[in-house]
Amino acid sequence: MSPSDLVLTPAGVRFMGRLLPCSIGKGGLSDSKREGDGATPVGIHRIAGMLYRPDRLPRPAPWAEPIGPGDLWSDDESHHRYNQHVRAPYPFSHEKLRRADPLYDLVLITDWNWPVAAPGKGSAIFLHQWRRPGYPTEGCIAFSRAGLHWIAARVQPGTRVIVPGR
Repeated sequence: MSPSDLVLTPAGVRFMGRLLPCSIGKGGLSDSKREGDGATPVGIHRIAGMLYRPDRLPRPAPWAEPIGPGDLWSDDESHHRYNQHVRAPYPFSHEKLRRADPLYDLVLITDWNWPVAAPGKGSAIFLHQWRRPGYPTEGCIAFSRAGLHWIAARVQPGTRVIVPGR
């Protein structure tokens, strides 16, 4: 492991010499992730992209892409665009990326089950802002707004996200 890896520990995520409190999925950690199980997948993942709300914050990194009103993420395991960034209109099951709350104002996309997704193996495993400390996610890793922004200013595409099994 390298200091430039994001490493999940029982106390938070270790990154570049800091320990950042975080929340994980309500289903705990899983080495057999399934769509809808609420678990955070165990393994070595990589940062594959960064999205942000340009109406709420400045571009956090030169490679960050803006989230527009029609941006969605497919979670329909029967569709060929499963676990992909899609745009409205999209009549299949999906998650809105442009939310009323601030949870997705800044999103780091992982390569979990991406870019070629196996149906049912889980979608939309992101690093994003938490609702509040300790509040679980649907499988993502969530941070305080300040912690997430600190990470986003330092992370690069390909940065490893290490989620060890317990």
